[in-house]
Amino acid sequence: MEISKNLQDYYNNQYVDIDSSWRELAGKTKFDNILKVLTIDKIDTLAEVGAGEGSILMWLDKANICNKIWAFEISDSAIQKIKARQLKNLVDVIKFDGYKIPFEDNFFDLIICSHVIEHVEYPRLLLREIKRVSKFQVFEVPIDFSFSTSKKVNHFLSYGHINIYTPDLFDFLLKSEGFEIINQHYSLYSSENNL
Repeated sequence: MEISKNLQDYYNNQYVDIDSSWRELAGKTKFDNILKVLTIDKIDTLAEVGAGEGSILMWLDKANICNKIWAFEISDSAIQKIKARQLKNLVDVIKFDGYKIPFEDNFFDLIICSHVIEHVEYPRLLLREIKRVSKFQVFEVPIDFSFSTSKKVNHFLSYGHINIYTPDLFDFLLKSEGFEIINQHYSLYSSENNL
């Protein structure tokens, strides 16, 4: 399994000619969040899966809480940005297919996966692979805490739905897979909504 060509093309140029100052600030916030849940004092081997342009890695490296850092990324432009940072504890930046991490079981003491899962086509495959190659993991995803959203999600989950879409999310899914939307119709009525 590997990332689809359409998504690969989209992410390859995601970090070209961007102002990354906001990413630096977000990286600090994410780093602080990681420290809040971290239960390990000193880490030998650490990897970030979906490292983006390396803003979290930069803070991890500055804090010197790990001896060896690896970065896994699908975007060519992000890989260039990480390498340009010249982090002292960075062992390697590895372009990967989005799912397979070419290391033995439990190689990493810790894997960080911050704001990545929500971008992945097959999140369960990636989660299994992260679990396989690491002893501990830190995940960070955006969560919608609104009551109405939670109620709707629970309703759909009760029918076996494992993916839930808004009109925009479903349009994105189709377009990212190369479909052309010719016509659309939305109905507020569904037999599942009224049972």
